[in-house]
Amino acid sequence: MRGAAGFSQSAAFPKIGGMQDTAFFTRDGDTFNPTDICRGPWDPNSLHGRVIAGLLAFEIEQKWLDPAFHPARLTVDLYRLPKFAPCTVTSRVVRDGNRIRIVDAEFLNDGVSVGRASCLLLRRTDPTEGNVWSPPNWDVPAADTIAEPDLQGRVPMWDSRPITSSFGEVAQKRMWMRENRPLIEGVEHTPFLRAASSADFANPFANSGDKGLEFVNTDITLYMHRLPVEEWIGFEVVEHHASEGIAVGECAMYDKFGAFGRSSICGVSQRRKA
Repeated sequence: MRGAAGFSQSAAFPKIGGMQDTAFFTRDGDTFNPTDICRGPWDPNSLHGRVIAGLLAFEIEQKWLDPAFHPARLTVDLYRLPKFAPCTVTSRVVRDGNRIRIVDAEFLNDGVSVGRASCLLLRRTDPTEGNVWSPPNWDVPAADTIAEPDLQGRVPMWDSRPITSSFGEVAQKRMWMRENRPLIEGVEHTPFLRAASSADFANPFANSGDKGLEFVNTDITLYMHRLPVEEWIGFEVVEHHASEGIAVGECAMYDKFGAFGRSSICGVSQRRKA
């Protein structure tokens, strides 16, 4: 399912032999070296946006996150196509208050800045007493009850279970997905890392249609009122509008207990290199 100019399932799942258990990155001190599974859908000599978001989240979590604070918002700016080259990440605290902590991080690719992140951490506190309206929870089959899609021998960047509609359809889409490999060799996924790495999925899921994906996202904003509690994360498209080659898309994010956050992206029209 693809358009002549756009993203497709096959673009996301390249045929790479023997890569089923390979991490996205190996680590050498402060340097992260990409493996072939990192290659992006727009240019085979570039990195996928989701691994940039993942490494930025890893840096922030390792250095600045503690149990008293919750990562309520992570915004990632993707302002340069990252080459398939070694990467480093740096970070600093911008504000460290009693209730609010703000961290900035920068992603360097072959020594060049290609992306950055800002994370808003809020101190956990007692719940409020009043009642506030929330939309109803989605009622969908559990991920383990849905058949695995036929990928025709391709190695996926993630495991997926389509719920309603999929790529190539002009309809609201719902899907379960989970990470199927470590981001960094020898490092287990945490709930924050799992959510941050998957948040980029909002672009192909919300902004793809009958011509595939014709928008490359320039940012990712992940909002969470709590962390996901299991491997499977559900995505439900709740927004897509586009004008003059600029698109805005948004997905609600779920686990088996209900909604835990949202991922929003802004994209610009783009053609994929062969």
